[in-house]
Amino acid sequence: MQIRVLGCSGGIAKGVATTSFLIDDDILIDAGTGVCDLTLKEMQSIRHIFITHSHLDHIASIPLLTDTLFDRLIGNPLTVHTQRSTIKVMREHVFNWAIWPDFTVLPHKTNAVLKLKGMKAGETIDIDGRSIEMIMVNHSVPGVGYRVESKGKSFAFSGDTASNENLWVCLNKHDHLDLLFVESAFANKDEELARVAFHYCPESLARDLPKLKHRPEVFISHLKPGEEKAIMKECKKAMPDWNLHRLKSGDVFKL
Repeated sequence: MQIRVLGCSGGIAKGVATTSFLIDDDILIDAGTGVCDLTLKEMQSIRHIFITHSHLDHIASIPLLTDTLFDRLIGNPLTVHTQRSTIKVMREHVFNWAIWPDFTVLPHKTNAVLKLKGMKAGETIDIDGRSIEMIMVNHSVPGVGYRVESKGKSFAFSGDTASNENLWVCLNKHDHLDLLFVESAFANKDEELARVAFHYCPESLARDLPKLKHRPEVFISHLKPGEEKAIMKECKKAMPDWNLHRLKSGDVFKL
């Protein structure tokens, strides 16, 4: 299994993009602005998108990707897997004919190029030998993370979340974890903002990470542009016993 980081930032700027991970060549976890890093040929291979939550930085590329690939998706639709509450938001606020055409009924509702498929927290879907588990987390809108396993190797992504128990409980149910992508969106000086926005900062993540019984390599995501060095310095100070790295666009992991 290969994981390619297309974007993992908490904002946009030259060289950084919002969250999207490409698994092998056919599955995306989130579809933020990082999808724009793909060539047209690479986009054509995508068959499934697993969404963590409804915020724009995680779904922005879905309408554009569907439009770009429209002719190629007829008879072979793109499937988006996410919570039903997230589907409701996308239908009402994105695919509503005012913001964007409703590709779930185009070219015809019986032959649409986009499928929005509901998934429940705790559910696991297998796609060609890759097991993808949805895990409820704690965000300002209903949010989830994912654990992906293939051939005995696994990684997990927290999605956007503040302090919570369920992520760690669910990861601990498994006997191993090779790689963890976990967010820390704000520096400690903005801890109150992080609390209100339901994000981790280094100090709050340091209180939660010891709940994980595994010792994977840990990569910090969703850092605010311009704050990356400060956040990582604080993370390493607060969690000196963990193997921490900054996640960056362009990173590739093979498990």
